[in-house]
Parts: sequence; structure tokens; C-alpha cells
Amino acid sequence: MWIIELAFTDEPERLDARPAHRTRLTELHRAGMVAMAGPYADESGALIIADLPDRAAVSDLLATDPYFSTPGVRVAQVRQWRPFLR
Repeated sequence: MWIIELAFTDEPERLDARPAHRTRLTELHRAGMVAMAGPYADESGALIIADLPDRAAVSDLLATDPYFSTPGVRVAQVRQWRPFLR
């Protein structure tokens, strides 16, 4: 599993791009590739927990969703995670 942490700024493009991004994450959730996703309560960023086999698959997810390169959105951190409870 992978944790993708996003950081946000107030750029208006971020909010314009968010509906398509959420649709994409919903599709990935239905396909079993995203376990959970959502913004922090203070809207400073978001967290995505992805059930992907390797870093290359994470890179592909980031490359195929334009939200990750939208002004106001920065991928702050990508880390592999090994949960023992699910």
C-alpha cells in the first residue's frame, strides 16, 4: 500500500479540477486501487491511500490524473505503507 500526501494552496485552478479528480479516484476505488482518499479538515492538503503493487504504479496514477500537476496542488510525499490491520 502507498500513502500519497498532497499539499494545497489557494490557486483557483485546484477547485476547478477537483470534480474530475474525485471522479477518477472513485473509479480507482471501485477497481480496488484506492482504499481511501480525502482532504484534511483544514483544506491544507489531502491523503490518498492506494493499494498498488509498486512505485511504478503510483507514478502511473500520478501521471494519468491531471489534478496532480494542477496549480495549487503539490504532491508533498509518497511513502510505502505496510499496515498490519485492515
